[in-house]
This record gives sequence, structure tokens and C-alpha cells, in this order.
Amino acid sequence: MSLMTDIRAYPVAKNSVALWWLGQSGYIFKTHEGTLTSVDMYLTDSCNGIAPGMNMARKVPVLIAPEELDVDIFTCTHNHQDHTDPLTIRGLRNKDTMRFIGPHPSCGVFRAENIEEGRITPTWPQNILEISDVRITGTFALPTDDTDLNHMGYLYEFGSGPKIYITGDTDFSELLFANEKHKPEVVITVINGGFNNLSHWEAAEVCSRIKPKLAIPSHYDMFPDNSIDPKQFRATLHLRAPDVAYQELVHGRPYVFERS
Repeated sequence: MSLMTDIRAYPVAKNSVALWWLGQSGYIFKTHEGTLTSVDMYLTDSCNGIAPGMNMARKVPVLIAPEELDVDIFTCTHNHQDHTDPLTIRGLRNKDTMRFIGPHPSCGVFRAENIEEGRITPTWPQNILEISDVRITGTFALPTDDTDLNHMGYLYEFGSGPKIYITGDTDFSELLFANEKHKPEVVITVINGGFNNLSHWEAAEVCSRIKPKLAIPSHYDMFPDNSIDPKQFRATLHLRAPDVAYQELVHGRPYVFERS
């Protein structure tokens, strides 16, 4: 069976959410009711060769081919190609059954890849969307360069399950601390430091201020020239936020977090 088939069949208990990491900042979340939400699906090798002099060849296997992806809500945090991937979107077979959500530049990519206008929903920081049993609040992110000034993160609320905050690509700003008011139980944070993203130390500082129960490192695995050992984040998290648990995910394997 395929991973997508396994995800569709995977049972999720009440007050829980299951998540699968597909590499970089790409995740699929599943609620108890069965709703599937994805974020930043990079399911091709389209970034290979786009940055002259840098090795941006894909290191993580493609665990779900674009034509096999079958989610209910397709979200993107910003328009960089490893987050809003035109080739992934072009290859989707289920465009007529998904809701496509993202900042306006990502919505432009959706349209260019023949997504129906009625299935596209622009969003922005502090905007709230409710779809089925999923509530999605846009959060602030500080753009990392001037190629896209519309970066954002998301706070996902999964019915009776936990709240998960994903930073998206962001430079450091004290405005990120404002997400403490949402009281997320889980923070998924970039840690790679390169390209003006949060360093492992800055990510630990953000977690120390937001105070989730669990922190998950992200965006360190995909490209040879944009990688870092996540154990550095584990160490700095222990120093800066010792009450926050650390969880390193394995590509393609389910991880279940239960609201206590």
C-alpha cells in the first residue's frame, strides 16, 4: 500500500492529531474526524539547479507523488519554491476536491496551475478560516529576503485535538513571541539558520517564550547546502526552555500528539 493510503486509513483517537513529516516544512495532519490538512508540500526535485553554485538537489525521497496526494486542505506559508511548489501543484489529480489556502503570491501560483478560483482562499496574519473541524489562524512571520514579502505561519486547531503552531520560514523577531497568546501545545519551527531563517538558538528562544509542551525541528533536512544537525536545537532547547519536550520526527512515519 502507498503512504497516502496508509494515512487515509490511519485511526486517530479523540483529543489527538496525527502528523506525518514529508521533508523540509511539509506535513500532513489528520484529525479524529478524518480531515487531512497539508502544509508546504514539496513533492518534486524542482529546486535542483535554481540557485547557481549551490547544491539544492533533493536528499529526502519523495514519499508521496503529487498525483497521489489526497488531502482536504492544502496550505502554503509563502511563495518560495520549496513551500509553494508549482510542479507539485501541477501534478495533483484531486484539485477539484481540495481547498487551497495561502498568502496572495501562493494563490497566484495556484491560479497559474489551473486551480479553480472557487477553491482558492487567500489568507494573512490574524485571519481565521474554519473548514470542517479545522480552524486555521494566520500568524506573523518575518520575510527572509525580498523575493517574497508575504511570509506567514499558521496556528492549526484540530477539533477537540491540540493546537499546533508552524512558524513557516521566518527571520527572528520578538513579534513571534505573540503566539504565546494562542497557547499552542506543539511548535514546529525552522532551525536551519541559513537564508535568514531562525537559527537553532533563536528557535529555542522562541519556544522559551511561547511555552508549548513540545517542540519539533523542521526545515533542516532537504538540501545539502541548507542543512543542520537537529541535535543542536535539542541542546539549545534544553538550555533555553527546559520544560519544553523535544521530538524529532522520522520522514513518513506517523506521530500522534494527544491533548492532555
